Amino acid sequence: MTEPIRFYHRSAIREIQHAPVTRTVLQYLREDAHCTGTKEGCAEGDCGACTVVIGERNAAGGVDFKAVNACIQFVPTLDGRALFTVEDLRQPDGSLHPVQQAMVDCHGSQCGFCTPGFIMSMWALYEKHGHEHGCANRTVPSREAIGNALTGNLCRCTGYRPIVDAAERMFEAPAPQAPVDVKALADTLATLERRDTFEYEHAGQRFAAPRTVAALARIKAEEPAARLLAGSTDIGLWVTKQMRELGNLVYVGQIAELQKLDTNDDWIEIGAGVSVEKAYAEISKQYPELTEMWQRFASLPIRNAGTLGGNIANGSPIGDSMPGLIALGARVIVRGGDVEREMPLEDLYLAYQKTDMAEHEFVVGLKVPTRRGARVNLRFRTYKLSKRFDSDISAVCAAFSFIADGGAIREPRIAFGGMAATPKRARHAEAVLRDADWHEATAQAAMLALGNDYAPLTDMRASSDYRLEAAKNTLYRFWLETRAQQPLPKSALDVRAVAPAGASA
Repeated sequence: MTEPIRFYHRSAIREIQHAPVTRTVLQYLREDAHCTGTKEGCAEGDCGACTVVIGERNAAGGVDFKAVNACIQFVPTLDGRALFTVEDLRQPDGSLHPVQQAMVDCHGSQCGFCTPGFIMSMWALYEKHGHEHGCANRTVPSREAIGNALTGNLCRCTGYRPIVDAAERMFEAPAPQAPVDVKALADTLATLERRDTFEYEHAGQRFAAPRTVAALARIKAEEPAARLLAGSTDIGLWVTKQMRELGNLVYVGQIAELQKLDTNDDWIEIGAGVSVEKAYAEISKQYPELTEMWQRFASLPIRNAGTLGGNIANGSPIGDSMPGLIALGARVIVRGGDVEREMPLEDLYLAYQKTDMAEHEFVVGLKVPTRRGARVNLRFRTYKLSKRFDSDISAVCAAFSFIADGGAIREPRIAFGGMAATPKRARHAEAVLRDADWHEATAQAAMLALGNDYAPLTDMRASSDYRLEAAKNTLYRFWLETRAQQPLPKSALDVRAVAPAGASA
């Protein structure tokens, strides 16, 4: 039996019963709730004009706030959560919130179209960094951290310096008159929690949000063709750009078991429902070489919404997560009915967007080996080549690893995205490296072997020749950074590196 969608918005619990299953949060805000501060720019999660903040009760009984793109999120996924927009920041006497006032004081807005999205990304940062509404012990993020938080917001007229200035200034302002009462909000959200599968239906299309993996397995066994929905960062575009009919949806974002994120002696274990942002934060503790890839994977709102399990299950040949994970020796766990099975991640991909999963199977989680034992000597790097540094799809995504045993190479693993119909290991190049000494001649021989591993396509992002040459060059850069004698630091090879003051060109 269908139930209304229930969520917290504008200081009250809202119920929706007659919205299409794929109605976006942006459509609800502008057309139903008449909260028109949130703007539509690109309708694909790129520009940030539609950024809102979602509040979700966490295991500790508090509330986590995260900025997401309203244009590609579906309204039924709001069930049990809180929705905040720029309208919610206005103070009781009509004055501006410190975040808004800082934008005024620093001249951070011109035409204003993008401003509400910037404001909400900044407000999420404001809440995250322990402002505690006047607490003297609050933390203030660096300009770099502010820049990372604003990667999902584009401005075509103001320029980013005054906006970043405003993000610094907002922490210096007096506390807002009416701060969010996190405890009261958590208590309210607790009343919206459901113990069993939430089912919603409109015009013959069904939306189900199970609470357990077992319930998800039953639904998929009964209706294998039902489409799984996680972060909606891909599927959302099928609706907003391709106008596709999606059929019945099964939402995995309310399954606590899929939110598992744990590191033990042997593995980093990541549930399929863990966001890309949280997953990369955990993996990067052991593998800081992934930090740049983490920040370049997508904008923060996309990483907040998208899941690592969804990115893996999608199987896109240009997905940025797979090469690095494959190079680290990650394993994926899939389930169908009551049966779970585990395999190396690279074995999941059979052909273009074809995986080794039956229609009723789904990804449960991922296991990444920890950096212990012999892996303490792991040499690992990832590289992303794209036309833009931020928020762009890779032309080539490369990942390399091996265990250094004196001067010898043990267990080499090379994986590329953008070079084949699937994320793929370079078996010929690995064979050249295996048990060889890590010399320049070895690296060059492996570079030549890449021609036997890949025959990339030419498309809008790069030509076949460019891709193959770029792949070879990333392998050579890996050698330069990890060679035994005088390895070069990243700053010596990075085109974005800023030379120290007084250094010669």
